[in-house]
Amino acid sequence: MQAEADIETESGTEHGFRAQVRGQGIALLILGALGAILLGVAIGTLVRLPLDGGSGEPDPTAVDVGFAQDMSTHHAQAVDMAGIALLRSTDNDVRRLAYDIMTTQQNQVGRMQGWLQLWNKPAQGVEGFMGWMSEPSSEHGHGHGHGGGHQMSGSMASMPGMATQEELAALRQAPATEADVMFLRLMLRHHQGGMPMMEYAAEHAATTAVRTLAASMAETQQAESRLLTTMLTARGGAPLPLN
Repeated sequence: MQAEADIETESGTEHGFRAQVRGQGIALLILGALGAILLGVAIGTLVRLPLDGGSGEPDPTAVDVGFAQDMSTHHAQAVDMAGIALLRSTDNDVRRLAYDIMTTQQNQVGRMQGWLQLWNKPAQGVEGFMGWMSEPSSEHGHGHGHGGGHQMSGSMASMPGMATQEELAALRQAPATEADVMFLRLMLRHHQGGMPMMEYAAEHAATTAVRTLAASMAETQQAESRLLTTMLTARGGAPLPLN
């Protein structure tokens, strides 16, 4: 009886230790995410002069504002999915990728939200998504007078690549190995869905800072999409069709 009691005590201690480690992990993730977004806001504030018309820069247009608003929303869901994968996955490669996506995109959200504050614009648009992609080309030489290959006909109720609430709920509840494949599929589709916005802003935004960030995002996510595809194939998964 004493031996059984000792085993139960050890089991309870081990369970408590695991819970403590998990709690510490969640706290570190929260601190890391907060640090990334605050760093992004600081970067956005430091480049205030180029963004508010100083140094010969034009004022931000609907493309600059719309991209910052919509891509912040798009990134926020990627950060959410990456956080789920980082906490639940037991696959070190998946966890490493999820951490990179979470911290990088949270930093970029902070930067874009910092710009919107400087422009006195709301954090999110109120008339749907991606309507700014139907704006006429700007006259600063980056529109090439043709509107780009991704020009939209008006605002949309949702953005391409976004996961549904049902998909997010399934990701949170799936067993670890299934969740890994689900995360890779959802994130690959998410990257693909956001690419037209990045490419359009990289070509048509008025401010140098927004064009540069959008181009950098596109380059990074193209590389990540290739990695996501490789990892997904290695785990027996197949890409989702773009929604």
